[in-house]
Amino acid sequence: MKLYRFLTGPDDATFCHKVTAALNQGWHLFGSPTYGFDAEAKAMRCGQAVVKDIEGKDYEPGMKLSEQ
Repeated sequence: MKLYRFLTGPDDATFCHKVTAALNQGWHLFGSPTYGFDAEAKAMRCGQAVVKDIEGKDYEPGMKLSEQ
């Protein structure tokens, strides 16, 4: 099964730590990062897609992807 997640966060070290944690849990970067202005919060936000292959499991819509 292939899993997909889109990580988002503020433009600060917490976002980098979020992506780093995913990479260390076996996720792989997918595509380029994104960067945009959140008008409501008046702050820049980052985004990065990550993917992961898992053998021997079937996808279930209720599964928590961050725990895979």
